[in-house]
Amino acid sequence: MAPRRDTIGRMSTPTPSFTLLPIRTATVQDLDALDRLEQICFPPAEAASRASISSRLAVFPDHFWLLEAQHGPDGGTRLVSFVNGMVTDQPHLLDEMYDDAGMHNPQGAWQMIFGVDTHPDYRRHGYAGRVLRHAIETAREQGRRGVVLTCKDRLVQFYATFGFQDEGMSASTHGGVPWHEMRLTF
Repeated sequence: MAPRRDTIGRMSTPTPSFTLLPIRTATVQDLDALDRLEQICFPPAEAASRASISSRLAVFPDHFWLLEAQHGPDGGTRLVSFVNGMVTDQPHLLDEMYDDAGMHNPQGAWQMIFGVDTHPDYRRHGYAGRVLRHAIETAREQGRRGVVLTCKDRLVQFYATFGFQDEGMSASTHGGVPWHEMRLTF
């Protein structure tokens, strides 16, 4: 919900007219919504393709965490935010992991995070953080060594608030931009 001016010119954020549903894992039926949000959230060179999302869903749907909003009794649900990534014994997030779902190892030590997507209409309300904390706690409960992600300079401080440590510039060239590798070790 974007802030707007009330009737006397003060800035206010409208009360949401939706209810957040419990975070859940994905199913193949979520492909359209996941693909739509991925394309909204990332530039074309960085966004996962529909085919990549589909192959990830086929192999590790339980490593997609979704937050949805119920809009009124007849308004339907809308995908607010999601986090996804594979599990591996490889300690660094490699570019080939994004498109090769076969690299997923359900017993792996490290939960990789490929993306933290939040619809622009729902940003700056803590929803991405809520889903990311859920993914972190799931990885901890599953006995992983920790969580690894890459991010741009402007997001280093954001991920640091969750306990991630900046390990410097990643070897990743995904999307043709520089990335920091961030690690949260349990």
